[in-house]
Amino acid sequence: MAPRAGQLGLQGLLLVAAALSQPAAPCPFQCYCFGGPKLLLRCASGAELRQPPRDVPPDARNLTIVGANLTVLRAAAFAGGDAEGDGDQAAGVRLPLLNALRLTHNHIEVVEDGAFDGLPSLAALDLSHNPLRALGGGAFRGLSALRSLQLNHALVRGGPALLAALDAALAPLAELRLLGLAGNALSRLPPAALRLARLEQLDVSLNALTGLGPDELRALERDGGLPGPRLLLADNPLRCGCAARPLLAWLRNATERVPDARRLRCAAPRALLDRPLLDLDGARLRCAESGADARGEETEAAGPELEASYVFFGLVLALIGLIFLMVLYLNRRGIQRWMRNLREACRDQMEGYHYRYEQDADPRRVPAPAAPAGSRATSPGSGL
Repeated sequence: MAPRAGQLGLQGLLLVAAALSQPAAPCPFQCYCFGGPKLLLRCASGAELRQPPRDVPPDARNLTIVGANLTVLRAAAFAGGDAEGDGDQAAGVRLPLLNALRLTHNHIEVVEDGAFDGLPSLAALDLSHNPLRALGGGAFRGLSALRSLQLNHALVRGGPALLAALDAALAPLAELRLLGLAGNALSRLPPAALRLARLEQLDVSLNALTGLGPDELRALERDGGLPGPRLLLADNPLRCGCAARPLLAWLRNATERVPDARRLRCAAPRALLDRPLLDLDGARLRCAESGADARGEETEAAGPELEASYVFFGLVLALIGLIFLMVLYLNRRGIQRWMRNLREACRDQMEGYHYRYEQDADPRRVPAPAAPAGSRATSPGSGL
């Protein structure tokens, strides 16, 4: 009995050793694997990496490629498509378990339609800090599980055409929860982003938004009393005029929807420069007079602080005047003496002028006329 139990124990140990000795899936070339290939892969940066690695293990969960030179993401780039554009012939799903894909700082300029085909489990995609110029309307098709999309500092160079393509690309992302569009010089919110029914947070900080109009504010509300998305708005050049009244009222009624509300500051007009938006009185925000600016630039409105400064300035002037009067009163005798001396000096001066005038006007002091130049003087006894 004992030898047989020993044999069973030895067989069990051999099975465990065989299981532990099985080689893991190889780590792709130019990539680092952390905790095994199925957990995290980080591919080394370098200009020689011009397309996603092909030998990523099928059980990989996270893939990071940073600092490469991918330039163009063609169709099915992560499901067997190559740089020559044969992604349409890619067969099946190659990375069924990939959950997070980070592709930042890779000089990506073009994302074609279906670039992320074959990634059915992808929940987080980060394309930030890439100089995107073209984005296919179907670039994110098939990403039914996508919850987070980051496009921060990636849309500046594309212009209006890229923003129009973004609207089309966002439309099928019905399950999207987080959308990052910071640092893209946006002057308005993407309409498609406002139509995402399950969106929980929209980051549009560090853009060129001068405010939000009534239509955009209404689009941020959900039907049926459902909570709308959180909005990050900091570091935008807000124009604090009459057009900012709807935004100011909305912020005060839904402060929890804007976590950085206290960081919102005015960029115009000049009198309100760098003033916190929430500290302003909406009733005092006025528009410019007609003809001052074709766009209706806002005029400065004197707030309570400015009025208080005027009152303080008036009190200071009154105090200075009172002190001056007190000085005059305390020195009234010296002032009277000085005035008397000044009056006497003026009188003496005027008397001197009068005396000289009288002397000059005396006819006896008029000099005799001079003799003609050709006449000869004759003596009384000359007889001529």
